[in-house]
Amino acid sequence: MLDATPRERLLQIGEVAERTGLSLRTIRYYEEMDLVVPETRTDGGFRLYTEDHLHRLALIRRMKPLGFTLREMRELLEARDRLDDAPGDTAARRRLADFAELGARRRDDLAAKARRGGELVELLRRESRGEAAPAVPPEFFEG
Repeated sequence: MLDATPRERLLQIGEVAERTGLSLRTIRYYEEMDLVVPETRTDGGFRLYTEDHLHRLALIRRMKPLGFTLREMRELLEARDRLDDAPGDTAARRRLADFAELGARRRDDLAAKARRGGELVELLRRESRGEAAPAVPPEFFEG
């Protein structure tokens, strides 16, 4: 799956953290949870990663705000790994489609929450400028 070619540059965890925006602790945690496994380690025990690991971590980072559980993350990554090995794996493709639908529903829920939050912010700004009396407008009871 993630075999480094002889010419591929291996990255230490600090560079991986910098490039992905994840903390060292988070990357180690994802390793403990078997979401990402370093390509190898140096003689001194330092973790070494490939560009493929960066892509995997970037994907995990995008799953987090959508509320994917560790189990869901693992299942999604396993389906993608199966497709790397067997591009015709229809079960893996179906599983990814299921995750796409789940992600879309969660994204839409987040968008709705962001809209409601925006409405609150605007109401509070109007009230703070004296443009509206403190009250809960009727539209706050919709949606």
